[in-house]
Amino acid sequence: MADYDYDVLVIGSGPGGYVAAIRAAQLGLKTACAEGRETLGGTCLNVGCIPSKALLHSSEIFEEAYSGALAKFGINITGATLDLNQMHAEKALAVKELTGGIAFLFKKNKVDWLKGNATFTGTDTVEVAGKAHRAKNIIIATGSSVTPLPGVAVDQEIVVDSTGALALAKVPEHMVVIGGGVIGLELGSVWRRLGAQVTVVEFVDQILPGFDGEVRKESAKLFKKQGFDIRTSTKVTGVTVADGKATVTIEPAAGGASETIVADAVLVSIGRRPNTDGLGLDKAGLAVNARGQIETGHRFETSVPGIWAIGDVIPGPMLAHKAEDEGIACAENIAGLTGIVNHDVIPSVVYTMPEIAGVGLTEEAAAARGEIKVGKFPMMANSRAKTNRDTDGFVKVIADAKSDRVLGVWIVASLAGTMIAEAVLGMEFGATSEDIAYTCHAHPTHSEALKEAAMAVQGKPIHM
Repeated sequence: MADYDYDVLVIGSGPGGYVAAIRAAQLGLKTACAEGRETLGGTCLNVGCIPSKALLHSSEIFEEAYSGALAKFGINITGATLDLNQMHAEKALAVKELTGGIAFLFKKNKVDWLKGNATFTGTDTVEVAGKAHRAKNIIIATGSSVTPLPGVAVDQEIVVDSTGALALAKVPEHMVVIGGGVIGLELGSVWRRLGAQVTVVEFVDQILPGFDGEVRKESAKLFKKQGFDIRTSTKVTGVTVADGKATVTIEPAAGGASETIVADAVLVSIGRRPNTDGLGLDKAGLAVNARGQIETGHRFETSVPGIWAIGDVIPGPMLAHKAEDEGIACAENIAGLTGIVNHDVIPSVVYTMPEIAGVGLTEEAAAARGEIKVGKFPMMANSRAKTNRDTDGFVKVIADAKSDRVLGVWIVASLAGTMIAEAVLGMEFGATSEDIAYTCHAHPTHSEALKEAAMAVQGKPIHM
């Protein structure tokens, strides 16, 4: 390694980057990770997954206490008030603990943190804070950032993106969420629980694009029941700000008469785009595709030997856990091992209440491929959900009609994000619906609903 400073240099310390760096170091490779933020963890830990889940959790607790929902359990609370500053402080503490944890893991595994943004100056060299670093292998793991809405200026006060929506100084009376995807619905849920009126504007005809059709309909019904005003097949044509208020102009997606909505806060949440600007990819001999992504082979190698890419900068769903698995696999491939990610079984979770989770094919996609069998089981028939009084939702299992192999599982339930793990594991091992149906599940648990949905594929659920 005489000519190289490092065996592996990772650009970016998000879930994909920091995991790749730690795994590479564990495998005996001299490793560095370049990160321009003051703390490690990327978008997810600093201004994404972690702080949003902290606010989701605390807002759920507040709503339960404030609304009187606990009275039916014999818990009477009066006078519950919101301390938003303390809620933000608790969120910040969780972020500090977890980002600090990564710094500890870097030290433990002897990963060098190169503080600054990395830019390619050649195929095997990057510059960080004015200093050149040469590496035998370079992994691009720079993640993604918010997609801007043309003509709408984000000021992080009235018109905010997901980062700004995590730090509002007061609860808005009325929030307009532009985009009915995962992030918009999660953050909209936070502020609705804390007292805001929330209007969701979605361009297509249903919320949660890409999810199972039946799940999308059920979720919309539940959100409307909770008080969301959901405007589908609607587009935003302009946002203006004056005197501390935003005026949002909307019209039917297919065209038609426009109307305006006056709001205290507007959340722009129409998606994310790969972070490839400023990397100097041309100096490394790399180019991006039409969607701004870096194309790789199944081993995560790019078209330039020694340069690899993982996570949100490559095709596929922009999910932290996908990036983590790719980071491990990429590091193992660099070390001469066999690193593989099965992209057919990457779960997706929406952390609203109830949660929404899925893995594999939607019913629509599965049916387009061939004959299928579908089993469903409602949470209202699950004993644990019944006793907890959280009976919204269902479990759906989609299986191949001939082989019975599970093709997809979709769950709407308070614990959907946890329940989906069993389905992911089963599908990774090629489970049939019969395998799940004849696996003993502890009673009483929410997970029994998955067993019953698998039994329903065969037309023989017990409790319905």
